[in-house]
Amino acid sequence: MTREELKAAAVAMLDRAYCPYSHFAVGAALECGDGTVFTGCNIENAAYSPTICAERTAVAKAVSEGHTDFVRIVVAGRCQDFCVPCAVCRQVLREFAPNIEVICLNGKGEEQVFTLPELLPHSFGPEFLA
Repeated sequence: MTREELKAAAVAMLDRAYCPYSHFAVGAALECGDGTVFTGCNIENAAYSPTICAERTAVAKAVSEGHTDFVRIVVAGRCQDFCVPCAVCRQVLREFAPNIEVICLNGKGEEQVFTLPELLPHSFGPEFLA
C-alpha cells in the first residue's frame, strides 16, 4: 500500500469513530510487514476508562488475526495540530514494534513523521522481563 493510500485509510476511519463525549474523532491505519493493513477508530464509553483509542483498535484487530510485525501507522484527526498517539498507545505499539514509523495527520491532511523512539524515549519493553 502506498503512503497516500495508508493515509486515506486512516482518514476514512474518522467517520466511523464513536466519540459522543469528546467529539474528538481519531482514525488509524496500521501496516504490517507483509503489507496487510488494519484500520481502527476511537470508541468512547460513558464510563471513560473502557474507551479505546484508534491505534489500539487497529493493533487489537491485527494481533487477533495473527499479525504482530508492524512497520508503520498513520494516525488521523480533524484537529488543527497533528494527531499524535497518547502515551498508552505509544506503549502498546512499543510492545510489538519498537521502531515503528508513526505518521501523524492534522485536519488539513498535513503530516508529521516520527519514529516511536522519538515519541517514547527510554521505553520499557518485553526484553526487560527476561
